[in-house]
Amino acid sequence: MKNPRDIIVRPVVTEKSTGAMQDNKYTFIVKLHANKVEIRQAIEEIFNVKVTGVNTVRVMGKTKRLGRNVGKRPDYKKAIVTLAEGQRIEFFEGV
Repeated sequence: MKNPRDIIVRPVVTEKSTGAMQDNKYTFIVKLHANKVEIRQAIEEIFNVKVTGVNTVRVMGKTKRLGRNVGKRPDYKKAIVTLAEGQRIEFFEGV
């Protein structure tokens, strides 16, 4: 199995994702190649919690311009992880 810390890139801390924490839903940026099973195993191993569901969204990077130069932000994958009732990830509690 891959190192679970290679699959999870970072947590997403926005107003919307912070509100979803009341429903035991936590949002993470994950590697593009990661599938739902790998994400579930990585979250359970890193944070020692029970995951009941994983939803993923592939977000396409925006095209940006600066003068006549055109660039593109990278694509990324976002995972919304639902935990079992009564479970918490303490990492987010200080946010």
